[in-house]
Amino acid sequence: MANFFPQPCDAGVIRSGAAAAPCPLVSARWILAATILGSSMAFIDGTAVNVALPSLQADLNATVIDVQWVVESYSLLLSAFLLLGGSLGDHYGRRRIFLVGIMLFALASVWCGFAPSVGQLIVARAFQGLGGALLVPGSLAIISSSFREEERGKAIGTWSGFTAITAAIGPVIGGWLIEHHSWRAVFFINVPLALFVIPISWWHVPESRDSTAKEGLDAWGATLITLALGSFVYGLIESSRLGFSHPAVLTTLLGGSFLFLVFLVFEARARNPMLPLALFHSRNFSGANLLTLLLYGALGGTLFFFPLNLIQVQGYTATAAGAALLPFILTIFFLSRWAGGLVHRFGAKMPLVIGPVIAGVGFALFIIPGVGGSYWRTFFPAVTVLGLGMATSVAPLTTTVMNAVAEKRVGIASGINNAVSRAAGLLAIAALGIVMLHAFNRSLDRRLSVIGPSAEVLRSLDSQRANMAAAKLPKEIEPATSSSLRQAINESFVQAFRQVMLIGTVLAFASALSAWVLIDGKQRMAHIDDD
Repeated sequence: MANFFPQPCDAGVIRSGAAAAPCPLVSARWILAATILGSSMAFIDGTAVNVALPSLQADLNATVIDVQWVVESYSLLLSAFLLLGGSLGDHYGRRRIFLVGIMLFALASVWCGFAPSVGQLIVARAFQGLGGALLVPGSLAIISSSFREEERGKAIGTWSGFTAITAAIGPVIGGWLIEHHSWRAVFFINVPLALFVIPISWWHVPESRDSTAKEGLDAWGATLITLALGSFVYGLIESSRLGFSHPAVLTTLLGGSFLFLVFLVFEARARNPMLPLALFHSRNFSGANLLTLLLYGALGGTLFFFPLNLIQVQGYTATAAGAALLPFILTIFFLSRWAGGLVHRFGAKMPLVIGPVIAGVGFALFIIPGVGGSYWRTFFPAVTVLGLGMATSVAPLTTTVMNAVAEKRVGIASGINNAVSRAAGLLAIAALGIVMLHAFNRSLDRRLSVIGPSAEVLRSLDSQRANMAAAKLPKEIEPATSSSLRQAINESFVQAFRQVMLIGTVLAFASALSAWVLIDGKQRMAHIDDD
């Protein structure tokens, strides 16, 4: 048991450049417990909320586009402020900012649970994202600054594995709460976790910061990237409702692209940028973040639609849908620590090529199932293979990012990589939502032309196309016609789901190619100091 927990640095305030002396084993356990449970709040929220989407869609009379915004408002603030969150930790203390993030996340979760409308839920989710932007980079930065470099890979592997297991419990508990209480109860899962993490962090986690940080924070950079991502995501999501030719869509897409270019120019000239472009001089750092963009774009974009498929089309209960991803998460849990040691043994390139290839095969297996069939023959193989691919990738990817920069920059490096992963999912959900809706409509039109329903039924269905599989049929139609129409809607959703999974497959293989081209095959990686 003693070898399971790596040894951290000295307790107390740890500053950049300080010698790393081992602490008692109990200190390592407390540090890992605090960072694992704190991060798990964000990870549980992501997986459990996806299971709640069909229920809240029905309860709040929301469209699929509204449901996208429930997820995207959270991801937008999380993506945009992760960079600033990492810098805040480096400047003012990683433990301090981590604790602020925990408290903000918990309070916003309570707000989500009591939200009376979908509009207020979207706003509350945005505040959750802001809290997550402070706690997520803080957790990895605390680990990186607290553990010696030779132990860091194992510590990160332990963190990855246990956050995976807590994330696995979230959807199952969330599904049970949805069935027996309400989707609102899902958001209250975070409260007891926060009450547990706060005292552990206060008493047992050493404070650390970058003692050389003297410049102010890059508030302008955070504002620009928030506006850029927000504009671009708004344009993509609303294009499904308004069309790409609508002035609001065109303006926001072009405006978002322009603001992103302004952000890059500003960061290149800023004295203390939240995105130090000099870090990307490292091929390992650049390659790891490109891989993250592609692989996590595939993961976030495709798995957004998976619970909708299971509950609205396949007829799973919320609990069963939450449990459907257990093989994925458990595989990551049991293999993450082993995968964390692969970089030390074989170098970074091998696991970061093989892992995404396996994940790509997993995405491809999601294309096979139709409507109905046993879980064990339909989705279980896909979920398990995808989990194997991600387990092989996650810990080596994180270790590669953290080892590619100087120790005093681990906070911002963690923030950048987390921001890239979140932004990838943010953009992928918006973009793949367009693919999903258009593919659904094309397939449904073909099937409706064969069934030939009445003009009144067609008008009813046309008004609900944005609901996709959640569309409600008129009660007065004949049972045989109702059954045919429901089958047509379900098959159209599955056809669109297959196209989304095909795109996920391509993105995963592209991420493997990026690792092959850019990641250094050597075991040791050069640190880049941008001072």
